[in-house]
Amino acid sequence: MNTKKFGIAIVAPSGYTFDDAALAQGIARLQVQGHTIHNYFDTAKVFQRFGGTDEARLAQLHAAALDPEVDVVMALRGQYGMTRLLPHIDFERMAASGKIFVGYSDFTAFQMALLARTGAQSYAGPMFLSDFASGDSLAFTVDDFFQCIGSSTHRIAQAASGNPDVNVSGTAWGGNLAMIVSLLGTEYFPQVDDGILFVEDVNEHPYRVERMLLQLMQAGVLARQKALILGDFSAYKLGPNDNGYDFDAMLAYLRATLPCPVLTGLQFGHCRKRVTIPFGSRATLRSDAAHFELTLSGYPTLADA
Repeated sequence: MNTKKFGIAIVAPSGYTFDDAALAQGIARLQVQGHTIHNYFDTAKVFQRFGGTDEARLAQLHAAALDPEVDVVMALRGQYGMTRLLPHIDFERMAASGKIFVGYSDFTAFQMALLARTGAQSYAGPMFLSDFASGDSLAFTVDDFFQCIGSSTHRIAQAASGNPDVNVSGTAWGGNLAMIVSLLGTEYFPQVDDGILFVEDVNEHPYRVERMLLQLMQAGVLARQKALILGDFSAYKLGPNDNGYDFDAMLAYLRATLPCPVLTGLQFGHCRKRVTIPFGSRATLRSDAAHFELTLSGYPTLADA
């Protein structure tokens, strides 16, 4: 359990919530733990499906980055909206701020762009609404995040059957698969060689997951990776016309087709129990048919905060 106290900023660069009670509950939960909360999101300023106008959401990010009392900048939630902001974000300012930027889902676009434009790292980890303001919050997800940002190394060890034997080192990067593919061919797509790419998604049928991964392969991205790790893929529906084509069938095809080892079992994505992964960190991956271990280092921490 984390004992250090941080200044945590809440920003809504994508979606929003109208649940003021849940928002207040999440803030109180962190305050009880001794953290100072700086909430830049205002439910009264919600615009369409976004946590504010493009200008207002951009201002939230920049204000949080400039606030000297903030250590961690955490996304309220995902959904959609970050892609609109990418051309207008001052990524040099983000990198120079020294803040810990954390989120997943739509926030993957920010993490990709930050690494591509500046080389700066961020954290694929919890978001405020699902992991702090929800009555369904899971202690593991919260504790894993605080342990990670407070330590110079982070170890993820998980049981997983059927994976190939792998012993490789490289750069950990990835996140939401749809967001990664959406940036392919843009200035916001980092050119990572010898990477360990982790991906997840929700509401995507296995054939769409396959199609996106084939796009990454055909663009030459996967040939430059040491390994591909599949996280949580959920909430899709199979139909009678799939005729036996399910996630396992897709996985077998990928393993026979892609130019890098494909592993499964990573607890990351749109699931309650979620590990934190420093995006852009140095990683060592070891796996066999029963489990895998991912050891991460060389990432910015708040160990001395």
